[in-house]
Amino acid sequence: MKPEKIALFGGSFDPVHRAHIGIAEKAQSTCQLDRVIFVPSPQSPHKDDAPRATAEQRVEMLRLATAGFAWAEISTWELDRAAETETPAYSWITASHFAESFPGAKLHWILGSDQWNIIDTWSRPEVLAKLLTFIVFPRGDEPRKMAGFSHETIDFSIDGSSTEARRLLANGRSPDDLLPEIVGEFIEKQRLYETSAH
Repeated sequence: MKPEKIALFGGSFDPVHRAHIGIAEKAQSTCQLDRVIFVPSPQSPHKDDAPRATAEQRVEMLRLATAGFAWAEISTWELDRAAETETPAYSWITASHFAESFPGAKLHWILGSDQWNIIDTWSRPEVLAKLLTFIVFPRGDEPRKMAGFSHETIDFSIDGSSTEARRLLANGRSPDDLLPEIVGEFIEKQRLYETSAH
């Protein structure tokens, strides 16, 4: 029996947009993944700005965006951990947790080439190299070979970002081409990202 192939996809997802879903779909089909687990973060150790939407709102947007995909799951483990401890949600801690949760599974981690190319500067890179095969999508630069790390590349062109979606919403413009329709409806009902709300 083949080991289960599971990919972790971390990020703030503030909000989740079409490219996030497209990347996950491409990774799932190209790498024949059994599951893609979206792992919303409380705040990335690599970014200074905190998420604008609440943890609950970001999880709900992910739930809405992934409802049609049998292989998609959402884990609130990092968010739950952050509620109990103030220590950063470093990727090696998350990877270790899921390795223990799914013994025997082949664990992957989805990320852009911008982060992949500096993966050796992340906290405890030797743990990441031991536990994970990385699935890398191009993001401004070509993925390079990293000694000691395993990776696969997927061909996916990103169009848009969470930052762009938030900017459009703050200016009273619709980012419908960037967001899944159901996510856009949720944001409108919640009046998320409006300048007057912050």
